[in-house]
Amino acid sequence: MSWRSESLWIEFITGSRKTSNFCWAFILFLGSLGFLLVGTSSYLGRNFISLVASQQIIFFPQGIVMSFYGIAGLFISCYLWCTILWNVGSGYDLFDRKEGIVRIFRWGFPGKSRHIFLRFLMKDIQSIRIEVKEGVSARRVLYMEIRGQGAIPLIRTDENFTTREIEQKAAELAYFLRVPIEVF
Repeated sequence: MSWRSESLWIEFITGSRKTSNFCWAFILFLGSLGFLLVGTSSYLGRNFISLVASQQIIFFPQGIVMSFYGIAGLFISCYLWCTILWNVGSGYDLFDRKEGIVRIFRWGFPGKSRHIFLRFLMKDIQSIRIEVKEGVSARRVLYMEIRGQGAIPLIRTDENFTTREIEQKAAELAYFLRVPIEVF
């Protein structure tokens, strides 16, 4: 989603609060809870899950492994839920032609660098760069090349834009910023 005027362009960035992240966190939580319950059932000799006869699972080594995977899965699920709660990666890109400034803001993990804020002068922007790698793991990324700073990604690598959409976005942004486009 974006908002534009004659001299201002604001591009809002979606963070971790995506449907796929909710689905994976939920599936991982339920799966790891199931593993932990089966491991605990095999240790106690009681059947906590009616779908699985956990008395047939010997605690050493299968029950221990199931419990380990359950605990590990719960930690990873907790991590995913925290990134969703904190909305890590969300923010905005603000391009202001009137002031000649580009501001990039992203939310990070809690701590010293919770707020990631970058600020550049428009005259320091050398180009808009498109990197396209086709194949099994296709990758299409849009970068902003800054003099003395290197390349800064503007679009997340996990967003599945087509090559045409990336080219369109790059052309519009390059036209707005009045800089050339590079393709790699």
